Amino acid sequence: MSFGVVLCAVFTVTWIVGMQAQNGALVTMLGVNAALQLLLFTAVACIPYLRTQRMSYVDIAWPFGVATIGVLILVLGDGALVRRALTASVYLLIGLRMGLGALTMARKTGVIFHTEFPRYQYRHMVFEKAGTRHIRLHVLAEIMAQGLANASVLALPGFLLAINPSAELSAWELSGLGLWMIAYLLESTADAQKLVFIHKNADPQGVCNIGLWRFSRHPNYFAEWLVWTGLVIAAAPSWWALKDSEPAFIWGVLGLGSVAASGMMYTTLVYLTGAVPAEYYSVRKRPAYADYQRRTNRFFPWFPRSEKSAS
Repeated sequence: MSFGVVLCAVFTVTWIVGMQAQNGALVTMLGVNAALQLLLFTAVACIPYLRTQRMSYVDIAWPFGVATIGVLILVLGDGALVRRALTASVYLLIGLRMGLGALTMARKTGVIFHTEFPRYQYRHMVFEKAGTRHIRLHVLAEIMAQGLANASVLALPGFLLAINPSAELSAWELSGLGLWMIAYLLESTADAQKLVFIHKNADPQGVCNIGLWRFSRHPNYFAEWLVWTGLVIAAAPSWWALKDSEPAFIWGVLGLGSVAASGMMYTTLVYLTGAVPAEYYSVRKRPAYADYQRRTNRFFPWFPRSEKSAS
């Protein structure tokens, strides 16, 4: 059984359990969101994949699915308006920034609409090397796993915040939202530094090791993981407030599902479509990249290693 199939099963079970919650607003948001995510991913990612064999369309479906969560938080949540507005803004900023960026890139470079992202070529290659049968079905499972993640674990932190009636933001919530803001700025900074390097570097085989890229080989991925981890932290008080109103099993699954947003993003950003597939091609295209790997941490930032310690 492929990883995509497993993820689909886990996310579906999480959603089903969430739908048994006693909180009516939470159930409504989970139900409407699942229907919209299914429609979005079918129309924008699955059908285009079946017609073109390009998985890259998921880079349009996923972020606009995240933005959809933000709209539902604002419209269907019944918690305090300030908290809902802040949480909705977080999801909208994450989704619209990435979604509009993907559309802009697609129009300018042809990636998605005419060619495949290397990270998705890598997924096909992994299936082929493993001798996987019915590869198209496994790819569809991985596409739908992202849609089901939007329908369940990635939506849960926001939905939990959206049903919190407390008018005051706790220190725990402010810490989580503060971490999100810092991470969002770090991600934007890393992306900007990469663009500056590309425009100024005359050698197409050069390795970007300026700014944040000196301390992590993928500071943008690390910051994106922190973005979702900040949301999970911010949602903790809202989850805890449901302790006496939800059955213990459902309450526990809601908490684990929310935490799973951070774990899911880490797994995706490192192993599935992030660092590992990116470096598979980088080390082959850029002779200096192997030395960069020895000196610089892959994900979690740290000071560059000296030549002696790297060897």
